Amino acid sequence: MKIFDVYGKISGSGEHILGSKETGSHACYLIHGVMLPGEQGREFRPGAGHEELILALSGDLALSGAFNGVLPQGQAIHLAGEEKCVAGNPSGSEVVYVIAGGHSMQGHP
Repeated sequence: MKIFDVYGKISGSGEHILGSKETGSHACYLIHGVMLPGEQGREFRPGAGHEELILALSGDLALSGAFNGVLPQGQAIHLAGEEKCVAGNPSGSEVVYVIAGGHSMQGHP
């Protein structure tokens, strides 16, 4: 069993994808993301054959697109295929989110 350093892969704003490159599996992936205060325009879109759960882990995400409104800390939404949301951080604090994804029932194209 291997332990993966997820939190330590980001310094400042950005995302780290824990996926097949590190796990050797194409079944699922995990994305850890950080948005700085006032940052806007981060796109969430699983893509054909994929589904994702987006969790606001620390702070609130302002979303527009398939879901319009605020995703409060501790709450999650589900996106499938080409559904898209654009995220922003309207707060004065860093926002941390986690995306858990994998292949949908239609499989990977």
